Amino acid sequence: MALHKLLVDDFYDASYSLFAVHCRLEDYRLAYLLNKYLNLKLRRQPQDLDYKYFAATYSIYEWFDEEFFTTWHMVSNVCKREEDSLQSSGSLFSTNEKVLKTYHLLPELKNVDFLIKITNDDRCLDEKMMLDKIQAIPQVITTYTIDVDQLRSRDNLIF
Repeated sequence: MALHKLLVDDFYDASYSLFAVHCRLEDYRLAYLLNKYLNLKLRRQPQDLDYKYFAATYSIYEWFDEEFFTTWHMVSNVCKREEDSLQSSGSLFSTNEKVLKTYHLLPELKNVDFLIKITNDDRCLDEKMMLDKIQAIPQVITTYTIDVDQLRSRDNLIF
């Protein structure tokens, strides 16, 4: 019997651009400002992205531009959850302390607050113009492109 192997790299498609956004806004506020400054229609998806067995959920906004056949995704890179702290069993008193844990969608980009993924098969997107428009938003600290081929956890961007 023949053995067939499928590699994950066989399914990898790099027909998208990825932008990193640094800002201290809430996700809904950044989506509103992107809609306003870039004339988008981003809407929050009913289901958030769930990774690591529901330990971390990331809000995701999506819009499909029918004119240019382009899909826009804005996803949070940070998830903060309050969890019970682990304590030693030798304690006389039982205390339930909570610890705030931070998870990242792309762990190698811990300083990035949001990611914007623009999927376009033609790759006819003017990235410089998009970066300038995003950078024109007063609440955005900085924006830059990310080389997807250099990411170790690029599988987390499949959605």
